[in-house]
Amino acid sequence: MINFKNMMEKIKINKRDFNLLLRFAGRKPGMAVLVLFSALFLLPAMTPGVQAQYELEQYLITAAQNNPGLKAKFNAYMAGMEKVPQVGGLPDMSFAFGYFIRPVETRYGPQRAKLSIAQTFPWFGLLSTREDAATENARALYEAFEESKSKLYYEVRSTYYELYFVQRSIEISLENIDILNTLYQLTLVKIESGTSSLVDGFRVEMDLNDIKNQLALLRDTENEIRIRFNRLLNVPDNSPIVVPDELWQDNVILTKEAMLDSISSNNHEIRQIDHRITAWEKTGAAAQKAFSPNIQLGFDYIFVGTYENPGLTESQNGRDAMFARLGVTIPLYGKKYKGLIKESTLQMEKEGYLKDDKINRLSVVFEGVYKNYRDALRRVDLYLTQYGLANQSLNILMEQYASDGKNFVEVLRMQRKLLEYELKLDRARTDVNAAVAFIDYMMGH
Repeated sequence: MINFKNMMEKIKINKRDFNLLLRFAGRKPGMAVLVLFSALFLLPAMTPGVQAQYELEQYLITAAQNNPGLKAKFNAYMAGMEKVPQVGGLPDMSFAFGYFIRPVETRYGPQRAKLSIAQTFPWFGLLSTREDAATENARALYEAFEESKSKLYYEVRSTYYELYFVQRSIEISLENIDILNTLYQLTLVKIESGTSSLVDGFRVEMDLNDIKNQLALLRDTENEIRIRFNRLLNVPDNSPIVVPDELWQDNVILTKEAMLDSISSNNHEIRQIDHRITAWEKTGAAAQKAFSPNIQLGFDYIFVGTYENPGLTESQNGRDAMFARLGVTIPLYGKKYKGLIKESTLQMEKEGYLKDDKINRLSVVFEGVYKNYRDALRRVDLYLTQYGLANQSLNILMEQYASDGKNFVEVLRMQRKLLEYELKLDRARTDVNAAVAFIDYMMGH
């Protein structure tokens, strides 16, 4: 019997990460065991990234449940679905009661009142075709809801990445301030000893002032992004946001051509247009069926009074009359139906043009985003290399300083350079993830 609790303690995995691993394993016991054994070797390196991605997924769920704009779109879809039974129902049954002010004399007695019931039945297939049209319009509203949800997910992801980068910028700015303060103290010592000029001190002060001003802006920006993020989730502005210490890097898994094909077929705006085209097609078909006679079935009952006539038997005197009737409506005025058929054809052509235009526009936007994605990937590789070279240079300078005590200023400057490349690397990774998130949004994810 495997003791999962001891295993979790051994690999230092918490309950939330364990549940996430079970999700990845498809909740299959055998796969869960395999994942846990793999985690003995892999989890120490992957837990922070997995946990951060789990937190982001939770924020997406919260946004989907709470965002008022998304709720409005969903209610619009539900309202659209309620139109289906409205257009698919039979016309109301008619009921009439008539009273003869002057009774109509008949052989069996005077007719005193009349009761009529009638039901009209549209031509075969008309109601189902109207239901199909209303259903397609409702599906277009559902795609509008899905479009809003995909856009909301993109906004949550991109805002989350931006918040991470601003926090990293604040951390690096604080480290830079510490380095500059140390450098300023060394500069003052050199100025007092006459080995440096006041200009060096002023230069360090100017750098300090620039960074402090930038730090104040970054803190204001962080507060603005936090409020914007929590508003997307529709939670209090001061709600805590868990941001990773190091951002993971997403990557696209499809080829460029496959992504373009996915956008053309899965983008929710394009699918809205497809449903509207089908709805107008069904509307035109319904208009053609409406240019057909409707069938009316009815039943009449006439109340007949009695005569004082000895020539009538008891069964004949005052006998009520009843009869069933069948009628049809003749569509003599077909101009309105022909107009609706023509309108449907023109609307279908219009939506087809809109679809082609939307595909062209999305392909142009995709090219720009894909260019930014590749540029961000190149910058990741560049700053990883630059960071490595700066780190090696810093190690060399540290060794020289340890041996002769010289060039400490260069050590501090190289430390600042190292922080600069670290920040640029974070910016590049943030741009990669934001580009991937936007591509996913365009593909309808």
